[in-house]
Amino acid sequence: MKRIANYLLTATALLGAAALLTFAAKNDFGLARNMETLVNMMRELSVYYVDEVDADRLMTDAAEGMVRRLDPYTVYMPEEEMTDFQFLTTGKYGGVGALIRKKGDGVVVAQPYKGFPADRAGLQIGDRFVEIAGKDARGMTTEQVSALLKGTPNTNVTIKVEKLLTGQVKEVKLRRERIAISGVGYAGFVADSIGYIQHRDFTEGCYEDMRAALEGLQKQGLKALVLDYRNNGGGILQEAVKIVSMFVPKGTEVVTTKGRTEHTVYRTQLDPVAPTLPIVALVNDGTASAAEIVTGSLQDLDRAVLVGQRTFGKGLVQTTRPLGYNSFLKVTTAKYYIPSGRCIQAIDYSSRDEKGAVKSVPDSLVREFRTRGGRKVYDGGGIMPDERIDPEYISRFAMTLYAMGYVDDFADLYFREHGMQRIDPRTFTLTDADYERFEQFMADKEVKYESDTRRALNRIKEAARADLYEESLAAEIEAIEAGIRDDKATNLQTYKREIMETLNGAVILRYSYAEGVTEHTLTEDREVHRAVALLDDGKEYARILHEQDTVRK
Repeated sequence: MKRIANYLLTATALLGAAALLTFAAKNDFGLARNMETLVNMMRELSVYYVDEVDADRLMTDAAEGMVRRLDPYTVYMPEEEMTDFQFLTTGKYGGVGALIRKKGDGVVVAQPYKGFPADRAGLQIGDRFVEIAGKDARGMTTEQVSALLKGTPNTNVTIKVEKLLTGQVKEVKLRRERIAISGVGYAGFVADSIGYIQHRDFTEGCYEDMRAALEGLQKQGLKALVLDYRNNGGGILQEAVKIVSMFVPKGTEVVTTKGRTEHTVYRTQLDPVAPTLPIVALVNDGTASAAEIVTGSLQDLDRAVLVGQRTFGKGLVQTTRPLGYNSFLKVTTAKYYIPSGRCIQAIDYSSRDEKGAVKSVPDSLVREFRTRGGRKVYDGGGIMPDERIDPEYISRFAMTLYAMGYVDDFADLYFREHGMQRIDPRTFTLTDADYERFEQFMADKEVKYESDTRRALNRIKEAARADLYEESLAAEIEAIEAGIRDDKATNLQTYKREIMETLNGAVILRYSYAEGVTEHTLTEDREVHRAVALLDDGKEYARILHEQDTVRK
């Protein structure tokens, strides 16, 4: 019966190939021939391979192989991956509204979304899942817990959690909802009459979130605006066009997509909400795709000053194409061009070196364009901000502590010891005594960390050994090694400032949600401060917007 099933699978695929042959043009003979070869290969493997093979796995491997040398955004999505994809594009799923993380041999609440079922039921960060839907949750993975918590909206799930603050086990009945995560992470004021909106992604409906946030600030006397697109990886192109429409006249061209099968011009179709509002947009190397359409078009239209670092440079447009049986192909169908006519794509995936590596657009091919007011801007590598500010990087050691869960574990300890209290997230900070307590907490913890300096030295030692310089350079290498102090105790002091800020954020999250963490970081954000200074200085703002060219690289 298994062999019959394999033949049926092959016969179905052959029918598909036959249909392709019927409709293929003469110059598509190579495509049809290769389709037939692929089907034959699947049949031979299914029938003759020494061990039984999984037809679905063969298909997935073949599909992944087909797109491997195209670009990283063209991918095959089998049915089991569609739920995650839909969440990425819509920001919606059926569940209880909480992030979770692994801790020890169990799973705990990492963050309840404010106002959603888990939050309303009193679940707090650090609460440990004991039982879900009658199943023992101890020893479960995060994937297993997530699968049990998610489900059809308006259905119930009963859980038992061990409360972090009391240690008591509590039974909680949660009613699943359609969880819609807002595209706006935070909206408020950062100075007198100067508003700030943090836009996190371009999921379905984010325009409504952005418009509501803007109109809310306008009701409170908004006179200038900071738009934060740092680390916004983009999403739906049409949402980007609608967001730009809030700031420019109706009918303004925002972006044009050009590909083998499409050429579409996208113009604003809505009346603007704030057509003359002074704007500074924040960007960095994590600003990509639809976020680059918004910030790049605002720059090209001389509608906003950009502050930060060069953006990622993703000028490609993807479309999902159905393949049958609930599987899809997400395929790059076009490049997009912002109003000046430039495409900001940084990587040329059609050109590879002899080793198969992709190349950045060379300087010789970078072209000059003009904004609406005549300022010089350039293509070929993301969007260069009008005013560049060197980024501040958190140390790898601090990130290692966070990734290993030690920051959250200490924040749980702090929360349990201090209980519920009112804090001002803008001014809150742990004390030196609290940090000493953290050092004690870390005393028996293993941290797998190696500094960049030690990594470089290890490479030098390997090269010296290979080049037979090991003995002659032994003294110099030993001297350098003696000067490197990247042990845990030393690093806890060397990177105290960054670690302290990471700990502050984790503690504030437990008392004031993600909004509180944003309020706290804004107080020390150099790029936000520079944006405020520009908006306060109308003369300098106007000079940049109307006279200043961007640098080429």
